[in-house]
Amino acid sequence: MSESVVQLHLREQVDENEAAILAIFDRLGPDPGAKLVSRAVGELAIAVTVMAAQVDRHELGSLPRGLKRMEALAGGVGMVSLAQVAADARAVLLRGDATAFAAVWARLMRVAEQSLVRP
Repeated sequence: MSESVVQLHLREQVDENEAAILAIFDRLGPDPGAKLVSRAVGELAIAVTVMAAQVDRHELGSLPRGLKRMEALAGGVGMVSLAQVAADARAVLLRGDATAFAAVWARLMRVAEQSLVRP
């Protein structure tokens, strides 16, 4: 009998709303719109880094507020999946479900990586 181990690489389906970004550009113009979107993406990247460190240290007290801000920022620039998973993480954290939070947090990290790190 032959045994083998298969390693699965999870790849999330990341949904984006391009209309949200186009609306920003229409409202503000190309240069200010690009600056706003770039700043929001930068803030999201920093937020992910800060919250990941908090989770690693098991310091979850301010995490719901950070996740709510992430949801708003991501939604504002059309990162639909990132906004939804941040909302899900906040909901299970507030419910006190540690197992669900661990699973949703892992998904949030995958979605954040795909949403914020573009080739």
